[in-house]
Amino acid sequence: MKYVKLGSTGLDVSTICLGAMSFGDPERGNHHWSLDEEAARPLIRHALEAGINFVDTANVYSAGSSEEIIGRALAEFANRDEIVLATKLNGRMRPGPNGAGLSRKAVLAEIDNSLRRLGTDHVDLYQIHRWDPTTPIEVTMEALHDVVKAGKALHIGASSMWAWQFAKAQHTADLGGWTRFATMQNHYNLLYREEEREMLPLCADEGVGVIPWSPLARGRLARDWDETTARTETDEFGKTLYHESDRVVVERVAEIAAKRGVSRAQVALAWLLSNPTVTAPIVGATKVGHLDDAVAAVDLELDDDEIALLAEPYEPHAVAGFA
Repeated sequence: MKYVKLGSTGLDVSTICLGAMSFGDPERGNHHWSLDEEAARPLIRHALEAGINFVDTANVYSAGSSEEIIGRALAEFANRDEIVLATKLNGRMRPGPNGAGLSRKAVLAEIDNSLRRLGTDHVDLYQIHRWDPTTPIEVTMEALHDVVKAGKALHIGASSMWAWQFAKAQHTADLGGWTRFATMQNHYNLLYREEEREMLPLCADEGVGVIPWSPLARGRLARDWDETTARTETDEFGKTLYHESDRVVVERVAEIAAKRGVSRAQVALAWLLSNPTVTAPIVGATKVGHLDDAVAAVDLELDDDEIALLAEPYEPHAVAGFA
């Protein structure tokens, strides 16, 4: 495993981040394809033993049970001082008033709820899970700053949004003397490259760590275009992200993988890692092989011709993933 600095935080993180959306009680929340604790624990342990020290989850994943599973596994399998633990808030955690969003009330309540489920006194990275149009950004940034000053989070991060919104949030933090966002968790992969227009250049200019979600495009880059899984059959959000014109990119990933004698996932992840703005793609896993492919991708270097072959057929997409 290789380690890099997470933006300007000074933290050392593995160049693969373990995403925990696939871990959680399938009877809680709407991720019916997620792995329960018994099935998830061996995968978490395998990731840690492979050198992955960066773990990302969210309060809303399987209604909090993902955080619970991660917390118990890390307590047993890891040295907490070596782990960079990230979680997120914004999604609805309960019905009724104040059950979602980025108000001061929500921020201060949800950090405590997440810490309780994770079984730790702080997270290394606390992220807003999308933009909240109903709360002034000044309110959110000051509340997040107070979370940092209280020692409950070391750094804060944001996720998919317009570049102007991210710039506004950073400027707001500067005006208030508050903590700036250190990371951007955005939607970026070979099938969705709209982030190259504004967000990635902004992050590069500001020294912001980039940790893309869905680096394998919901698994589409790792299998034949027409192949389905239990997740794709029930993932309504995922069905909105990609379209038929992406098929040719998937075929080129397969072509290069066959020539190299490696998996398609390795090729797709190696393409992401070839971009110096990307810090660590967030890789979800439901099988040991998913983790092995991700780790192997770290040492796979594509040549310029291969990178060009993968990039050439891309067609612009409508912006997706901000909600």
